[in-house]
Amino acid sequence: MNAQSTAATSPDFAGLPGMVWIPPGTYRMGSDRHYPEEAPAHPVKVDGFWMDASPVTNAQFRDFVEATGYVTFCERAPDASDYPDADPEMLVAASAVFVPPPGRVSLGDAYQWWQFVAGANWRHPQGPDSSITALDDHPVVHLAYADIEAYADWVGKRLPYEAEWEWAARGAGGDTEFAWGDELAPGGRHLANTWQGDFPWQNLADDGHAGTSPVGAYPANAYGLSDMIGNVWEWTCDWYSPRHAEPAPKACCIPNNPRGGTQDASYDPAQPHVRIPRKVIKGGSHLCAPNYCQRYRPAARLSQPVDTSTSHLGFRCVIRGA
Repeated sequence: MNAQSTAATSPDFAGLPGMVWIPPGTYRMGSDRHYPEEAPAHPVKVDGFWMDASPVTNAQFRDFVEATGYVTFCERAPDASDYPDADPEMLVAASAVFVPPPGRVSLGDAYQWWQFVAGANWRHPQGPDSSITALDDHPVVHLAYADIEAYADWVGKRLPYEAEWEWAARGAGGDTEFAWGDELAPGGRHLANTWQGDFPWQNLADDGHAGTSPVGAYPANAYGLSDMIGNVWEWTCDWYSPRHAEPAPKACCIPNNPRGGTQDASYDPAQPHVRIPRKVIKGGSHLCAPNYCQRYRPAARLSQPVDTSTSHLGFRCVIRGA
């Protein structure tokens, strides 16, 4: 089933700076060919909306912090009462940082390359001795879900639903394997910031980037969106479930909240037993490799606890079209 979209014309109001119009349409969401959480593939109808042309950058997030005095989740020491079983030594202001091991390790143990680093945050993405100097145009990272909702509220936008995000990432490309076709690197050309080499220890950086890259460093898709695949994972506002809902037609046409907020991230009504609720993240990152996490595809998805920030997870915002 190929994607079908209405003519890509924007509504009868002026374009929004830094955003592009995503036309309404119907497409086949998900995939039956890859990881089980992507199935079943099923038809979805999406209304038109505006979307940030690229992930929110360090410079944009700095503007928000300077205007509001906001302090992100990982810059605050956790409240021990919220984590009664935690090691007290872990209750510090910290975030998860990718640290490559010196050689091959078991791919079944992510703790071989993820470290909980005190002092890591959006200003210091690799730890307290690092900085974002000269990285203004890189995606902002190390943000928990509450942080991105706070930013979205400030700019008067909202977070995308998974169906919106995937439709936009496909760029009206239909059911192709990747956002640009059926080859990961057609003609040897890298079209997204992903991992080349033997993950997690050997990063050949054939695409020119060993970590995050400036937004827009790779070709935009047919809608004019950059970095929908690779670079950093992106939050959506949907609760995570291990499979898609039953394959029945559904619509993603929820009105935009003018104040930007989307859903209460403190409680998942579908999985009330889950103590730390999880949201869907999309797009893969610069850590996705052919030998590990082949999720540099529009249909791919993962879960992310709302209180967890990392060095390879960012976001972008949307506004309902009309």
